[in-house]
Amino acid sequence: MTPGVSFREAFLYWFRLGFISFGGPTGQIAMMHKEIVENKKWMPEDQFLHALHFCMLLPGPEAQQLATHIGWTLKRTPGAIAAGVLFVLPSVFILWVLSWVYTAFGTIPAVAALFYGLKPAVAAIVAEAVIRIGKKSLRSGSLVILAASSFIAIYFLNVSFPFIVFSAGIIGYVLNHRLSGLSTATSPATFETAHTSESGGWGRAMRIAAFGLILWFSPIILLGLWQGWDSILVRIGILFSKAAVVTFGGAYEVLGYIGQQAVNHYGWLRPEQMMDGLALAETTPGPLIMVNQFVAYVAAYLHTPGITPGLAGAIGGLLAT
Repeated sequence: MTPGVSFREAFLYWFRLGFISFGGPTGQIAMMHKEIVENKKWMPEDQFLHALHFCMLLPGPEAQQLATHIGWTLKRTPGAIAAGVLFVLPSVFILWVLSWVYTAFGTIPAVAALFYGLKPAVAAIVAEAVIRIGKKSLRSGSLVILAASSFIAIYFLNVSFPFIVFSAGIIGYVLNHRLSGLSTATSPATFETAHTSESGGWGRAMRIAAFGLILWFSPIILLGLWQGWDSILVRIGILFSKAAVVTFGGAYEVLGYIGQQAVNHYGWLRPEQMMDGLALAETTPGPLIMVNQFVAYVAAYLHTPGITPGLAGAIGGLLAT
């Protein structure tokens, strides 16, 4: 814990960051580094990098996970909750409103023209991200072959995204340093952290896990009892539950999996609607994977019979969030 940082000071910083965190995960991580390491000096450089590398190994949005970890380092559980919630809270409400505008007024020519103009800009942003990530990651011929094989599998053969991810992980584990082109000198494990974690043992960890699982699956169970287990709302909950545990590699990998499932597998959205959602997510603060909220909102809005469309969309959006 950093004794010189008050909870109020940390809370106000996370509150402000939630409204200005534009630019996707790269921009958000850069913002946190500049403010927390360089300006405020709440955390040393090596500890920040150690935390970032750790978060990159986890499924889900690395920027939000990094914010949550830093919040916990500064002020333990209250700090982690404040950082994690405030990092996404503004974007939740902003994208909720934009999703409603899209579904309710998207056929109006002026609104449709706005989304039509955003699509090429979003395509350029995604292409730039792919090129930038590829330059940093594909540092050997073996990695280039693995990336090309993964692209062929998901684009032409429609292979499941989790299968590709786990297969690539197994290949990387088997071939280890010969595949990655890394030496032990560049391993994230070499970064030392000044923070010594406090552990309450396996019992505490199991209690926290059990409580989290109850919170996670209770809405899906209640919706199943209300709407039936074949309801699209239940399927939305199950899809995004799976996405939370299999989407390693950051926001753009999450988009690949959700796009494949929502567009190709379930047919909830058309490809152009997926691009519209990405455009909205790129133009709002918060993590890029808030596009999941748009996907779930539109899917529930369009495909849930017997419920007011707006209510169905709101439930779907909350399930994804």
